[in-house]
Amino acid sequence: MSGMSRHVDIAIIGTGTSGMGAYREARKSTDSIALIEGGEYGTTCARVGCMPSKLLIAPAEARHRAEYFSKFGLKGTVPDVDGIAIMKRVREERDRFVGFVKEDINDFDPKHKIQAYAEFVDDNTLTLSNGDLITAGRIIIATGSRPNIPAIFNEAEDRLITNDDVFSWQDLPKSVAVFGAGVIGLELGQTLHRLGVKVHLFGARDAVGPLSDPEVRDYALKTFKAEFPFHSNGQVNKIQRVETGVQITFKATPDAEEQTEVFDYLLAATGRRANVDNIGLENTTLKLSERGIPVYNPLSMQCSDSHIFIAGDANADIPLLHEASDEGRLAGENAGRYPNVIHRSRKTVLGVVFSDPQIATVGKSFNQLTEKGIDFAVGSVSFENQGRSRVMLVNKGFMRLYGDTETGALLGGEMIGPSHEHLAHLLAWTIQMRMTVEDILQMPFYHPVIEEGLRSALRSLLQAMGRGPQPPLHCIDCGPGA
Repeated sequence: MSGMSRHVDIAIIGTGTSGMGAYREARKSTDSIALIEGGEYGTTCARVGCMPSKLLIAPAEARHRAEYFSKFGLKGTVPDVDGIAIMKRVREERDRFVGFVKEDINDFDPKHKIQAYAEFVDDNTLTLSNGDLITAGRIIIATGSRPNIPAIFNEAEDRLITNDDVFSWQDLPKSVAVFGAGVIGLELGQTLHRLGVKVHLFGARDAVGPLSDPEVRDYALKTFKAEFPFHSNGQVNKIQRVETGVQITFKATPDAEEQTEVFDYLLAATGRRANVDNIGLENTTLKLSERGIPVYNPLSMQCSDSHIFIAGDANADIPLLHEASDEGRLAGENAGRYPNVIHRSRKTVLGVVFSDPQIATVGKSFNQLTEKGIDFAVGSVSFENQGRSRVMLVNKGFMRLYGDTETGALLGGEMIGPSHEHLAHLLAWTIQMRMTVEDILQMPFYHPVIEEGLRSALRSLLQAMGRGPQPPLHCIDCGPGA
């Protein structure tokens, strides 16, 4: 099929978060743009990621809190679950968020938008699925990602699903086997369990979300395993589609007895893979990594020294909405400026898992510091006796913070605990401002608040760096047990 040929200054492949950001920046430099999208307009976050998952987590957390009534001296029952009503709200609110994204894209100049899939013919030429040919002075790859599904899961046949499918459910199933203890698997596994679904979570190598600090990871493992079946280092021997669903034969641990369970669905939450394997990169001169992703500079988003840029989930670096947005804008800006490409410092890394307790990572991870041989000190705090947390019966948590022994600067931290989405933000801001631990401890802390636990961890770190005294035990200004 032959079509039209067209030349533009900048071609952008993909209209997710990074593609939209790139487009807005590129328009500041030129009106000669091709914004190419083969699938649905919208972002992973709005359609199948961060927003719909939180819509499912919210009722699960509300119901779970009701299980604590008796501990507070309250009399009541745990609410029944209306799966149809829950999923109806999830879909409606999800569609509302997606609608906002589509409204933004509808405001883009129609002459820039092309609905088709793109594939490289060479470094400057794209062939489109509608038969057209695009040549471009600069190209931005913002093709996003898709669920990664190991071949063994195909044995589940029509009962194999991904998180992309969950948010289109009309009702909650009776049982689900969740594979993958990363962010997605952990959030959905715990959430479905709390909504009355029989759940088994299968992990590997005792991994828990993004945690690399062995002490925090061990605490997380103990916490989640106490709530629902979590086989963090299990051995799956067979997956089979049977009349009643998916039959899984496994060992909870390598040394355990073999057992068999049947589930309505097998949910593959085993990560995502960048959508760069079907866009003809082999036809370009770009240098590719072992994973087939173009080698690029994260401070400019430029692929080698070329006129091609890559942003968002497509580069498989930090698959988070705020990172994709920043990367897209930087790629769009540099595509507009090319060849005068600029480098911009990136924001402090910040990640949150909306499990309960919440998991958060900020700045440099334990593994990063260890592998680079950096001399760092560690401060820690348990939230089990933290005053405000104990009052609210959310006193499960453990935080480890890392500091530079030479400069006294806060480097990063890994943690699990109550309201840690907020504590992680505070830590990320202080790291980005290059504050020392001593500086941070001069900031105000109210009483009684969960943030006092953060202060205790900082005091512990200060002492570990040899820059402060032994932290006071149950001191008045900390609050009892803070």
